[in-house]
Parts: sequence; structure tokens; C-alpha cells
Amino acid sequence: MRRLKFMLRPGWLVLAAVVGLFAYLCFTVLAPWQLGKNTTTEHRNDLISNSINAETVPVGEVIADGTIAPDDEWRNITDTGSYQPDADILVRLQSIEGAPSYEVLTPFVLDDGRTILVNRGYVRPINGAEAPPIAAPPTDPVTLNGRIRLSEGTAPGRVPMVEDGAKQVYSIDARPIGEFIGTDLVDAYIQLEPDQPGGLGTIPLPQLDAGPYLSYGFQWLAFGIMAPLGLAYFIRAEWRERRKEKALAEAGTTPDDSTPEAPPAPARSSRLRKPEPVSVPRTAKEARLADRYGNSR
Repeated sequence: MRRLKFMLRPGWLVLAAVVGLFAYLCFTVLAPWQLGKNTTTEHRNDLISNSINAETVPVGEVIADGTIAPDDEWRNITDTGSYQPDADILVRLQSIEGAPSYEVLTPFVLDDGRTILVNRGYVRPINGAEAPPIAAPPTDPVTLNGRIRLSEGTAPGRVPMVEDGAKQVYSIDARPIGEFIGTDLVDAYIQLEPDQPGGLGTIPLPQLDAGPYLSYGFQWLAFGIMAPLGLAYFIRAEWRERRKEKALAEAGTTPDDSTPEAPPAPARSSRLRKPEPVSVPRTAKEARLADRYGNSR
């Protein structure tokens, strides 16, 4: 443990805390968030797929107690009754097929006396964000075909409002809308199928694909594993470097001292010496001739 005392330094403590917090969030928040979205999307796709070939039922069968079961959402239903006149509510900040839109809700009084919201479809804004005139629904009793939907809920601070003379909301949530218009509504709504009385632009069904949420969830799990492993790698690298420095210090050398110096190159003479002449013994005859004529010939 003494060899890891360097981890008690502030820099290492901060790094370890950041890595630990990141891994904790990966396993407890980020990965479950994406995996939960994947589960919700798969459940929705199963309900839509099952409803395509399912039998159409009267709306009263799925809202017997004033609400609907989660597994009954997207079922094909039929209902008979009358639209309330001059009671349209616009759902603002919507995007249909990639373009800004308003969805149009109208209360619909069923034959049994209960009132439910009907999503008649969408209209496009004019002048950028201004709501256009809305075609009025029929006033006579009609029979509608559509899909039953759960209320979407309301985000904090997104309260209903009146703007440009039109009632507007941010999401389709039956209870706050009912309080806003002063009507007791069933806690659900009906999304119209194409070519229905009072229908506007048809809202398409969601694409039946799971989306990228499963892969995103696995990625966050991988990040949560890789972050501590990366920290362990840097700790080991730092420990090995410190152990190496300690070994060199105990040997009384430094990394520079451990390299032997090359011997100096021998100095070269600037001039070449002439070789000394070699004396050769003379014969008696050569000696007499040298005495008579001298050394040079």
C-alpha cells in the first residue's frame, strides 16, 4: 500500500472521484434511461402491430371506468356522438412529417353522455407560427373510427393558454385540458383515422422500428466499464515509473549515468613523417671507391 501513496495527492483523488461518479451515472442513470426507452418503444410497436389486424370495438368497451388500460392503447375503436361546437383546442409546437404543425383537439360527446377529446388531425401554421383558421366539425351526430390513446402528461410550467383568440396547450393531457375548458373529460383521447367526419390532416402512425436506444444503452454500459479500467491503467503506469526511479536511485545512478562513454578518438598528426633511411653495410671495394671519389656518385 505504501507504493500507492501517490494516489492520495489532490490530482489523483479528483481524477478517481470523477471516474467513479461517471461510472455510477452510466450504470444507474444513462444506461437504464436508454434501455427503458427501448423497452417502451418495443411495447408501443407491439401494440400497433397487433392492432392492425384486430377487430374494431366500440369505445365504451375500452373506457368502461373512464380511463383505458395501457395494453389497450392504439386499439381500433368506433364511437357515435356529436362534436361540441366552437370548442377547438390547438396543440402547439408539434412536428408532423418534419414540418411545424398544430394538432386540433375537439371535445366529442358520446351517446352515453360522456365527453372525450378527439384529435382531428393537424394544420400548418401561417406567417411562421400563427395558427390558421380551423374548419369547423359537423354539428350533426356522426360515427367515427379511430385509435384510442393514453393521455400524454404535462411538463411542469407548460400550462394551457389563450393566444390569438385560440385555446392552446403543449400536450394532450385530458385532465388539465378539462379543467381549462370546464368540461369533465374521459382520461384518454381518440386519434382519427383517415377520411373521418371532421378530420383534418391525418397524423401518420409511428415507424415500427426500435430505434437506436438499445445500442445507446450498451454503449453507456461499456463506458461505465472502460472508465475504471482506464484509471487502473494510468495508476499502474505511474507506479511502474516510480518503481524504476527508486531502483535507479538505490543503485546510485541516473538514467544518463548508465550509458557508457565512448573512448576519445586518437589525435591525428597534421603532417606525415618521412621514414628514416636504413643504413646498409658497404663492401671493401665500395669503401675504397668512396675514399677516392667521395660519398656521392
